Amino acid sequence: MTRVIQLTVNGEIYDVSVKPNETLLDVIRDRLGLTGTKKGCDTGQCGSCTVLLEGKPINSCLVLAVEAHGKDILTVEGLAKNGQFHPLQEAFIQEGAVQCGYCTPGMLLSAKALLDENPNPTEEKVKEGIAGNLCRCTGYVKIVKAILTAAERISHD
Repeated sequence: MTRVIQLTVNGEIYDVSVKPNETLLDVIRDRLGLTGTKKGCDTGQCGSCTVLLEGKPINSCLVLAVEAHGKDILTVEGLAKNGQFHPLQEAFIQEGAVQCGYCTPGMLLSAKALLDENPNPTEEKVKEGIAGNLCRCTGYVKIVKAILTAAERISHD
């Protein structure tokens, strides 16, 4: 038994037929073809599947697609506008915060949610803001620096 739901993803409206037990992660990746959202642990522990749901970071592997019906979702593909990287994406590149890249989409979205709520965070607040996102490649130093760099750029724009 399936149900048709409507999702607004990166500003585009999609009508999708989903099973009751299908996760938002699987719908985003498999039905919409937005593969920037990564499937990591599938238990909500790593944050690689982080998307913004109504502006708040969530683990899309833990949310049923039907729960997102009628809601606004932002994936990493929606960060860039008109071919221009978001300041967070630019800072991640500049500061060398991208290693293997697997955690990067979730990290970027958690950072965006943080900066939307607190445009001038301290280093400690940045660390708290990305606490749900695991990176196995770095010690987080470059990631934190990139987020602080982006915050500075955004506040000067």
